[in-house]
Amino acid sequence: MASSTINSLFSEAIVSVAGLTDYIQELLEEDDQLHRVWVIGEVSSSNHHPKGMFFTLQDGDAKATIRCVAWRSQLSKLVQLPVIGEQLIILGSLRVYPQRGQYQLNVWQALPAGEGLQALRSRQLRQRFEAEGLFDPQRKRPLPIHPETIAVVTSPQAAAWGDIKRTLQQRYPGLRVLFSPAQVQGELAIASIVNAIDRVERDGRAKLLILARGGGASEDLACFNDERVVRAIAQCSIPVITGIGHQRDESLADLVADYSAHTPTAAAEQAVPELITLYAEHQQRQTSLYQAVTQITQASRHQLHHLRTRLRHLALDQQLHQEQNAMAFQHQRLLQVTSKRLSQGIQHCQLLKEKLNTLDPQKVLQRGYALVRTSDGTIASSTGHLAPGEELQIQLGEGQVKVKIIEIVDS
Repeated sequence: MASSTINSLFSEAIVSVAGLTDYIQELLEEDDQLHRVWVIGEVSSSNHHPKGMFFTLQDGDAKATIRCVAWRSQLSKLVQLPVIGEQLIILGSLRVYPQRGQYQLNVWQALPAGEGLQALRSRQLRQRFEAEGLFDPQRKRPLPIHPETIAVVTSPQAAAWGDIKRTLQQRYPGLRVLFSPAQVQGELAIASIVNAIDRVERDGRAKLLILARGGGASEDLACFNDERVVRAIAQCSIPVITGIGHQRDESLADLVADYSAHTPTAAAEQAVPELITLYAEHQQRQTSLYQAVTQITQASRHQLHHLRTRLRHLALDQQLHQEQNAMAFQHQRLLQVTSKRLSQGIQHCQLLKEKLNTLDPQKVLQRGYALVRTSDGTIASSTGHLAPGEELQIQLGEGQVKVKIIEIVDS
């Protein structure tokens, strides 16, 4: 059966990739209708380049796009330069690029045709949200200073997830990160993002949510301008940070979020403080407290010396009485100021101590986690370097156990 199928396949003509591409190129570029064609569409993205302007034209319903290029020699001849959101009538010819397996429209002329449908819808939606007050700075919530748990909504295959996870671990060890996966591009992205945010809400552990995606073309980021996504962010019960990697105008998701960063990494940096900075601030406060007490003590000593000098020029009874009063006053004042400063310092040190205790690895183990080491003491973070029969040492919140691997199960 298989042999007959193979013989049937080889009985037909087999061509190389280059041969097939050449055939497609000949079909398209030899078609007289495609030598000079008028096309109308909305500019969804544009990019200036020394060789010219590269841009994308799409239909009003965004179901079809075509790449276009206006070479530098033609730019000065265009009636209208491509601007994102504008609708253009393009005159050009179709060209195939075999090495990339792509085709694009070489533009000769561009005429204005009004505002694009997608741009019009986006503008109307933005105006409606502004009227509802969703972008009002007064409704934006402050971000938690020391969140214990953060949720991240992005694609599990995207580099953004790795960047965020790595940045959070480096800046704030011991932080609990909840991952709620979602598609962030394509027709299913809108519902996927809304469901991912809802999962975080229902879980209830996170104190902050990061919605992130790497860079991309305007049409790839359309889901972040959808009403359902914007309202899901606005109705989220915890603060939301967006880290959508684009350099164009802010998306509606950026505008409604409590904080907007230009990249996923920047969003992670904004979400948590840096542990080394907390240590430095703690040391600075201790130094400041010591300097304040030292200055008060020295000032009191100088005042006491001054009073003793004055005492020598007064009658003995009067001198003693004034000295006693002055010393009692200074003593009381010194005790009050020093007591207040020390109390403040002790309270602050206690607060920092409690915060540092939450980062103690031993505390993490006592919450039910375990630390797994190989026979040479190396921490095991994946099954990739382990083998059945290998002995492991597991450190628990209290005590240690030794185990032997029976089977490695892929996750």
